[in-house]
Amino acid sequence: MWAVSTVTMLVLAGILPDFQLQSADDESTTRLAMTAALGAGAFGLLSALVWPLLVRLLLLVPALVLGLLVFFLNGSLLIVALRLVPSGDSEAAPETAVIVAAVMSAVASATGGALAVRDDDAYRRRLYRLADRRRRALPPGPSSPGTVFMQLDGVGHDLMLAAVGKGLMPTVARWLGEGAGAGERPTHRLTAWRTDWSSQTGASQLGILHGSNHDVPAFRWYEKAAREVMVCNRPTSAAELQRRAIDRTGDGGLLTADGASRGNLFSGGADEQALVLSIATKRRDRRNRSRAGYFAYFSDPANAVRTALSFIAEVGREIGQSSRARVRKARPRVSRGGLYPFVRAFATVVERDVVVAAVMGDMFAGRTAVYADLVAYDEVAHHSGPFGRDVEKVLERLDRALALIEKAAEHAPRPYRLVVLSDHGQSPGETFRARYGLGLGDLVRAGCGLPVPRRARRTHSGAEARAAVRAALRRPVEEGGEQHRPSRRRSEPIVLASGNLGLVSFPDVPHRMTKEEIDARHPALLTTLANHPGVGFLLVRSERHGGVVLGAYGAEIPLDRLDDDPGPLEVFGPGAADAVRRTHSFPSTADIMVNSAYDPADGEVLAFEEQIGSHGGLGGAQGRPFLLSPLALSAPVDDGQDLVGAEHVHRVLRRWLREANGPQVPVETEPQERAA
Repeated sequence: MWAVSTVTMLVLAGILPDFQLQSADDESTTRLAMTAALGAGAFGLLSALVWPLLVRLLLLVPALVLGLLVFFLNGSLLIVALRLVPSGDSEAAPETAVIVAAVMSAVASATGGALAVRDDDAYRRRLYRLADRRRRALPPGPSSPGTVFMQLDGVGHDLMLAAVGKGLMPTVARWLGEGAGAGERPTHRLTAWRTDWSSQTGASQLGILHGSNHDVPAFRWYEKAAREVMVCNRPTSAAELQRRAIDRTGDGGLLTADGASRGNLFSGGADEQALVLSIATKRRDRRNRSRAGYFAYFSDPANAVRTALSFIAEVGREIGQSSRARVRKARPRVSRGGLYPFVRAFATVVERDVVVAAVMGDMFAGRTAVYADLVAYDEVAHHSGPFGRDVEKVLERLDRALALIEKAAEHAPRPYRLVVLSDHGQSPGETFRARYGLGLGDLVRAGCGLPVPRRARRTHSGAEARAAVRAALRRPVEEGGEQHRPSRRRSEPIVLASGNLGLVSFPDVPHRMTKEEIDARHPALLTTLANHPGVGFLLVRSERHGGVVLGAYGAEIPLDRLDDDPGPLEVFGPGAADAVRRTHSFPSTADIMVNSAYDPADGEVLAFEEQIGSHGGLGGAQGRPFLLSPLALSAPVDDGQDLVGAEHVHRVLRRWLREANGPQVPVETEPQERAA
């Protein structure tokens, strides 16, 4: 590596006019080579000794700012290194030093195999070095297998099959026995599972990691008792939801015994946590490791430079793709300007690189259970749509990340089983506002006889990547129109959106209103909503029936009769009635739950947010994620049975951990049975 850096420095000295390794009148080639060798050595030594200290200090600044400072810091180290060279003739202008340092780090990174995921010698040497370093620092690992759970956020079951069929995910194809090699035996099985009504990361991941997603009716909802809007990707809300789940189940979560949580909304009870949103607010707690993953990754300057360069390239890629969509006048389409290119680059580059590096570190440390979330696909699909060229590249990179982790497992101190799963899928379709010229909030106000503003306020996307960026910047997750404690007049309804699921609450009424109370107060509201062509069905409480589903043309089906007469739920497929009944039982269910219309012919829904790939309610691929598990583990469910709900997935994953015969979370009674 030192020789490569020396050659790189010599080449750059011959190209860049403001970078010299000797005085103008010195023509000695030997002296030039010696100066380059000493300079490269000094730069490498400073990078190894000083860079980790700088990164640790810079954890006090936002992570994205750290990424932007990478080039400046690398250039500063090079200037110091040149001044340490005995000849005293080496110098570089500051801007040139930044370029030289970036190129040297990038070349060192590439030649070191850090970018490779193929089975080549350079990559294997890097893995051996990392594994040997871990083995020297830690005692030998146990013989029982550990388990790595990789969550591919938003990747649905059918999308996974399509990606494998198109050759976008060769690693997954090989696991399923559909790889390039003829007659290759499968090592994994692919199982579809069905989400709850709230088909979004907050509800799904809370259920998967903590065994309970009780009283999580949506991605965002208004709690009347606390007079507060809860948002799953707000750190304070995530911490509260995690606390409630632990209280309900009586244990810490899936990862309590020797576990690690990486890039998730919730900790799962893990001692090792990095980039976990539910602990992002604990800034002064020394045990808080929400930002530790940044240090572990960026302490290597080659990693820092590579990620920074990829970040810039991804920003350019998004600008180019969105520009082409505007030129082609593609439909459906949502705004992709402002800070979105940087949010996308964070999700698809920074978050991915840091999380994958953290998972590899966990494997080399021999941890028993690791759960990590990669949000790249979900973020891009919200704005570009669930299908098409924009997301295909993201799926290819996710497959490369899985290959990287698979290679790392070969050198870990214990065997590992790699389980891949998703928390939900995504359903395509244009926005409700684009189709009808008004948002759900406008429709509700019109039904209540309230004035509708001429310029409707935009509803921001609730994607997890946006919250991760805000947490990295240490900024609160507060979006327009959903303040922590709404300040609007209490007699006006609060309308919140979670993909194609809408929630209407009347904050001045302390209890969940009934259909009869709503009709008495706003006689036209329920009829206006139920008969709108963009609305599939409503759920409201009823004094007479307990709960009813309302649809167009006066349809009113009590919940206990849905199995015999699904009414407007029929188009949403099997399990819809059970999902609606379960949500009806939640204390925090809104006064009116609104699910958008669904077209089964093309799988499209109408998002109440600014998303053309959405999830959060019922309808289409959003409610059908996947579970990809090794054949060495027992089948998730028996033949002919369905895997339904995130809590059911949690019980399956706990069973698999027990099958590994290692130190596991004790399970005397299932969390669902212990709940009061």
